[in-house]
Amino acid sequence: MKRLTQYIADETDGTSYSSLKYCFDGIDVPKIQYDDHQNISVKRFGEIERIPKSRNLKKKAEQVQKYSKPIFKYFLDGSRRVYKIDDIAYGNRVYPIVAGQIGVGCCIRDKKQLKKHSIENHLVLSLPRNACSTNRVDLFFNNLTKKINEQEYTKKRGIRISKCLFYDNRNLEAGEKYENLAIAKVQDEMIENEKKVVARLASNNFLNEDAYLLKDGSLEYKTLKGGSYSDLSIIKSNYKRVVGVSKSFNPEKCEDERGKSNANKIAELKLYHRTPAYMYESSYAKGAKGAVSFAIWYLRIRDAVYSSSPFEGIVKVEKVLVSEEEKEKGLDSEEVDLISANIINERLPVCYGSDLRWANHLYPIYLTESYIKSKYYSNKLFLNLF
Repeated sequence: MKRLTQYIADETDGTSYSSLKYCFDGIDVPKIQYDDHQNISVKRFGEIERIPKSRNLKKKAEQVQKYSKPIFKYFLDGSRRVYKIDDIAYGNRVYPIVAGQIGVGCCIRDKKQLKKHSIENHLVLSLPRNACSTNRVDLFFNNLTKKINEQEYTKKRGIRISKCLFYDNRNLEAGEKYENLAIAKVQDEMIENEKKVVARLASNNFLNEDAYLLKDGSLEYKTLKGGSYSDLSIIKSNYKRVVGVSKSFNPEKCEDERGKSNANKIAELKLYHRTPAYMYESSYAKGAKGAVSFAIWYLRIRDAVYSSSPFEGIVKVEKVLVSEEEKEKGLDSEEVDLISANIINERLPVCYGSDLRWANHLYPIYLTESYIKSKYYSNKLFLNLF
């Protein structure tokens, strides 16, 4: 009975080298950049009210906590682990074969308890484009996925490959690695699954002014080729009640109207203060219906005195500007304040000691992320599947 990587090599007319298998986490390789895809050049305010300086939301947060229900009902996070499982030669080049565990989970707040709403777990493989010798690339890799799942080897181990992805086998530029191209494909697949969950919630009318979705990470998705959810400019109506919160961001990439860095203003934010909301048009997320506009702002949820960096305890908040009125005038400042106050209230309890990013964590997101990762195969078991 052939091991899986040998079967793939035989089916794609390649040569397997039975290379060392390992998990990329903790290995000194270039990291994928998730947020801050380009410089955020601020030309306009992203809210109706013109706020000259930061705004204190402590009282607003206390009022929300005392007299209102939280507006955030759903919490979404996506996660992936990637592994080098072999090297296979095609022609005169050797390419890495990367496997990935993808998890996308959505939790719901129900009567003050956080429960599972939905979870998707997928196993994927990422191979070079030239593993296919025909022009019908999608059909070839779909058939390869089907053949792999029909093998006695995979059936005996109870595994199922959701998709065989393919990365570009072009000539690399200085500093590039094929591993990074392969990992990026796994990342893109995870993001597509996130967008699918949002679309499902929106189409079922689960999201409204009393039930927002809080998503971990940026909403600035690049436009991909193919797929039902690949173009944010087309599906942006799904994000009317969705807020993205980034734990890690590059403050140097936020510039004011004069092109100068806003990093010092962000670092000097006082506890429970937010910056004005800025309007930002993303060419990274540009699609068939043009560039996508965002309102972005920064919010300090923990005091800098407890942190090792001036930017710890600050989160970047994003909201897609859906309507033409929002694109013209920005968000209602009352909505910006309400979202910010609710985010402040989501900071507790603290996951201190359980995660190095504790100062920037919102607890429901932390629980959602922990739940997703609890469904992964262990690294040792996963590598032994191949």
